[in-house]
Order: sequence, then structure tokens, then C-alpha cells
Amino acid sequence: MRLAELSKRSGVSTATIKYYLREGLLRPGRQVNATTAEYDEEHLRRLRLVRAMIQVGRMPVATVREVLGHVDDDSLGRTVRLGAALWALPHVAEPDTDDEHLQAAQREAGELLRTLGWRNAELLTSISPAYRSLVVAVAAMRRLDYDWDAELLVSYARLMHQAAVLDLDFVETRETEAERVETAVLGTILVEPMLQALHRLAQEEESARRYGFE
Repeated sequence: MRLAELSKRSGVSTATIKYYLREGLLRPGRQVNATTAEYDEEHLRRLRLVRAMIQVGRMPVATVREVLGHVDDDSLGRTVRLGAALWALPHVAEPDTDDEHLQAAQREAGELLRTLGWRNAELLTSISPAYRSLVVAVAAMRRLDYDWDAELLVSYARLMHQAAVLDLDFVETRETEAERVETAVLGTILVEPMLQALHRLAQEEESARRYGFE
């Protein structure tokens, strides 16, 4: 397809597509002549991913470029490639390690992983943005005198593991390795808000069942 059709099918203006091409977020099309290039379905898929990362995920171009670099790195194994792409997404900042609530949260998070038998997650605690986010959230709760501990968190974690199994089952339906990593990144940006919405809907439903509408 030509640039105009790519723009029409993706809903992204030609000017924006040219900007993405200049920034290296989209690989060049096949050059037909000095002024015309052709694009394919892979360009369309990647363009939709870039658009989701920038518009929905509100990610800066530099971060998008970094994530896509991991997505396209054929030298990495699947786990490392997927992890590197997801870890490049925005996460919470490094917390103050001297905070007593943070230290307590780290102990509970560590106990949680041991209880669950998540040995791979245990090995990555020093570098995992997801683990850091968990610790920061638990510390915030503890500052408000809500003592969320490993015993309370374990049931939630097991539900999340079931969700992760569903996530990766879906990822594995994609044909190529790049598509699988793209799908995982897109899922992090778009599926997590859906899961949050489903959680809230479930809370509304359970509240009505228990207490009615009075």
C-alpha cells in the first residue's frame, strides 16, 4: 500500500507517519522510485502499536524507540526479549530505601514470593520494575495503617498468575516472535486498564449482592 492508504487504514496522518519514520519508530517502506515507497501489513501493525504507546500509554518517543529496539532484537531469547521490552515501559521511580514502611513492605513482598514459590521472580527482585512497584504500593498502604502482608496478598497474587497464564496463552497465538512481544507490550498498555475496569465492575456486583441498593 502507498502512504495515503497506510494513513487511511491506520487513522494516523501522513505527517505523523513521516515523523515516526524519521524517528526510527517505523521501518522504511520498499522504495518504488525516488519519491514513492510501498508499505505492508507489518507496517500497519507496527503503526498501531506505536500509536497505542504514544497516545494511550502517553510514552515519550525515546521510550517507544527503546521498547521497539527490544521487540526487534532477534539475538535475545523469548523471556529476555519480552522482559526487556516490558521493563522499558514507564514504572515508578526508585523509592527511599531508608523508609521504615518501605523496608517492611520489602520483607512482606519477599515472603509473598517465597510462599508462592515464584523463584524466578525472587531472582529478579533487585532489578524488576514490577517488584519495585509492588513494594512501593504496599509501603503506601502501610503508611496509612493498612497492614497488607504476604498472607493477605497471596490470594490476589494467585489470581494474577491465572491472568498471566491467559495473557501468555494469547501471546502464543501470534505467528512470529516479534508479533508475540508486540502483543505483550500492547497488552500491558491496553489490557491492564481493562482488568482494572473488570475488577471495579466485580466489586460493584459483589457489593450489590451483599448489601443491595439501599
